[in-house]
Order: sequence, then structure tokens, then C-alpha cells
Amino acid sequence: MTTHIKQLVKWCLPLLLLLLAPANASAQCGIENKAFGNGEFLTYDLYFNWKFVWIKVGSASMSTVTSTFRGQPAYRSSLTTRGNNKLDGVFVMRDTLLSYCSTTDLSPLYFRKGALEGSRYYVDELWYTYPRNHCRLRMHRIDADGEQHWQDKEYADCVYDMMSIFLRARNFDASKLKVGDIIPMPISDARSLTNSWLTYKGKDTFKVEGSNEKFRCLVFSFYEREDGKAHELIRFYITDDLNHIPVRLDMFLSFGSAKVFLKGYKGIRGPMTSKIK
Repeated sequence: MTTHIKQLVKWCLPLLLLLLAPANASAQCGIENKAFGNGEFLTYDLYFNWKFVWIKVGSASMSTVTSTFRGQPAYRSSLTTRGNNKLDGVFVMRDTLLSYCSTTDLSPLYFRKGALEGSRYYVDELWYTYPRNHCRLRMHRIDADGEQHWQDKEYADCVYDMMSIFLRARNFDASKLKVGDIIPMPISDARSLTNSWLTYKGKDTFKVEGSNEKFRCLVFSFYEREDGKAHELIRFYITDDLNHIPVRLDMFLSFGSAKVFLKGYKGIRGPMTSKIK
């Protein structure tokens, strides 16, 4: 089961759903924010299908507040994940992701991930600059053995991270999407760039576990290309309103499946017009 949990951690954290730049980040990597504002707080429960039984193995919470980063107004978003006692007996999971994005257009500014997974602790950091309308990354990684790695990469197209891509995706205008439309989602950590994308699947309804709340949702699938083949990793449901809150994630893993369900929310920017009464 330990190998299975490691794979679960690898794929669920990035979709739950992360930035140094000059005062004026490149507008080509930005998007207008209509989905969230200062003071939003979301909580989730994580379940794993083990031998045909759904077991709650952890929780996650995400908060967003207005702040500054090196003198520039920014949204500070923090995502924490914690395994429960059942999971700790097999695999310890304690992760914290921190992101700063421009309040002007959500351009990434800084990202940090500190992860304790099993007995292994490592840190990823990314700094973003935008020379000549390109996206330059300063990448820093501290391995579990304490060894540090630095590298610089520059891309002609925009590049994002675990958190900034999540914030960006919440602001897509689904009214302009057709079922089957593909949205490129290049994501980097402190080691490499991933060839990944979203595919729009259409609309569905979702009832929150343990409550009577039901929402109209937009459905997207997250794909990654590996060994020349496209693999659907996660299918997620977001509220069909301006908030675009993720309420459910289905993860397709080589050993089985896992799910993430919305548990609670507060500080929402707009009315929840997707709620079915």
C-alpha cells in the first residue's frame, strides 16, 4: 500500500488543486480574476479506494489573502495537506504549498513547496521573471539528503506551477468552451517542465458528501503525456458560477482510484448561483 499512497500524493496535490518578478509582470501570462478575493478559505477530505472500500486518509485546506511580494500587491495562497492517523501508519504526508500571484492579472511571482512524504522531506522553489515577453524560471530544489540544486530556464510561452495554474483555471470563461476543447497547462517544479493539458468535458451535477448541498458543475479532465501516450490523471468538478470552486476530484491511478470532496467554504467572492435548491 505504501507505493500506492506515494502515487496518490504525487497526483492529488497538484490539482487541489504555487512565484519573484519585477513590478510589472508580463501581461501575456496573466488573466483577469473574477473567481476569488481576499479571505477565501476552502477545506477538503481525501478518500482512497483500498480493496473496494473507501477510506478517508486525509484532509486539505486552502486560504487566499491579499498581501505584497517585494513591494508588489499580490494574492498570497497557501495549501496544506495532512494525512490522518490511518495514513500515518503507512505513509506520513505533511505538505505545505505557498504561492504569490499578481493581484493585477494573476501572473505568477513566487512558489514554494515543502513536503514531508514518508521519511523524506524536500523543498521546491520557483522565481518568475518575464524578460523580452518570455517566462524565465529560477529553480531551486533541496533534496531529502540536504543537497541543493539550482538551474535557470527560459521559455517563449507561459509556464505555471501547481498553485498558480489552479488559480488561473478558476477564471476560464466556460461559456466560450465546447465539449472536447483542449487548454494547454504547462506546469513546472524545480526539476522539469510537464507536458500537460485540460480537456473540457461538459456539465454535470454534484451532491456534497454528508450534506444536502447540490451544485451544477463544469467538468474538466487533466491529462499528461508520458512515453508518447496521453493519460487522464484527474477529472474535476467546479461550480458553474463565477466562483468556480472545485467541489470534487476523481483520480485515476494505476492501482485504483481516489477522490477529493469539498467539506466547507467561506469568504466566497460572489453568490453561489450554481447551488441547486
